[in-house]
Amino acid sequence: MEIELVWFVLTLCVAGAVAGITSGLFGNGGGFVVVPALLAVFPFFTPNSEELVKVAIGTSLASIVISSARSVLAHKKRGAVDFDMLKSWSVWIILGVLGGVAIANHTSSTGLTMVFAGGVLLYSIYFLFPEFVVRPGMSFSMPQGIGKSVLAFVIGGFSALLGIGGGTPTVITMVMCRRTIQQAVATAAGVGFLIGLPGAIGFLFMENTNPQGMPVGTVGYINLPALLAISIGSILTAPIGASMAHSFSEKMLKRLFGIYLVIVSVAMFAKAL
Repeated sequence: MEIELVWFVLTLCVAGAVAGITSGLFGNGGGFVVVPALLAVFPFFTPNSEELVKVAIGTSLASIVISSARSVLAHKKRGAVDFDMLKSWSVWIILGVLGGVAIANHTSSTGLTMVFAGGVLLYSIYFLFPEFVVRPGMSFSMPQGIGKSVLAFVIGGFSALLGIGGGTPTVITMVMCRRTIQQAVATAAGVGFLIGLPGAIGFLFMENTNPQGMPVGTVGYINLPALLAISIGSILTAPIGASMAHSFSEKMLKRLFGIYLVIVSVAMFAKAL
């Protein structure tokens, strides 16, 4: 059991390290890495339960609070975070998150798995074909009024359902509105914090219908040992991702990450079906 626990911690530390890098590099909070990792690891240490997907999503949102905060601090040193935008979007993002948590609370685990698989597949399009989503020469102004409210609300709600930080649609929006990729990634990390904090609180206090079937250390739908292990990894590596975002071309990295997302989506669809 002790050896299994060591492997559990090490595996999740590695997942956290990868999540930290992707958070700093793409501004996506790391949920695309954390949720599949938790769903792969949990069954080895607890009886397989349909409710594990909620634990994975809740724990991922909690880890995003830490990885995003670390990433924002790293980007802030370079003056890349648009705090005015974060302040303007914050209320609508949080309201969206609360709506997403409410939906998750009344959705079956199979339904949530399907939503995650479909969402991941949708996001993979941007990483595999970024020019198709953000076409060269196209530019808009940052959304205002009802457009801003709806967009921020949808980003918050959909992200809470997937256990991710909402970084990808934020980056796409800002780049299409003539912001630099560095500022978009940096600000998206802040959006991840705005999504992760209320989302984690929601899953923490969500009524757990099968507490006996949860991994050891689970409170509500957040597993504290996994959160600690993932956070350690992400805290150490988020600055590395932030540095890479300011230093390297992202084209090949995006495509590799897109391939990873397709694999995850297929695996999650297979798990649900």
